[in-house]
Amino acid sequence: MATVAQLLQIKGANVWKISPDVTMYDALVLMAEKDIGALLVVEGDQVIGILTERDYARKVALKGKTSQTALVKDIMTTQIIYVTPDQTVEECMAIMTNRHFRHLPVVENGKLAGIVSIGDAVKSVIEDKEFLIGELEKYIVGARF
Repeated sequence: MATVAQLLQIKGANVWKISPDVTMYDALVLMAEKDIGALLVVEGDQVIGILTERDYARKVALKGKTSQTALVKDIMTTQIIYVTPDQTVEECMAIMTNRHFRHLPVVENGKLAGIVSIGDAVKSVIEDKEFLIGELEKYIVGARF
């Protein structure tokens, strides 16, 4: 079973951050430029929230607000669940599935160490199970003929 630390070694520990006083438009531009679905919201060195595409869809677009005037601090999610590098990727996947999250910040010794997405977790689990998947594919193909 792969750990979060192993996953971060492969994918990297880049974390994109944004200020709470930035407009949603600027946040969306950054997410589009970086091809990511979430930004951590920080004041100084303190993580105070997470902003996701889902937050935008549900708290701006569907409520008739505009990206140019809505501020990140008014839209972000403030209750953040963190994981640690020693947790397994499968544990992260379970947390994300049960809590309906797509992103989990990783904290090590009180400091931000990275972020794991559901896509990262799924990719890792698939790689861990590659042999089994190959055997099942062979079985399915063999069963058709």
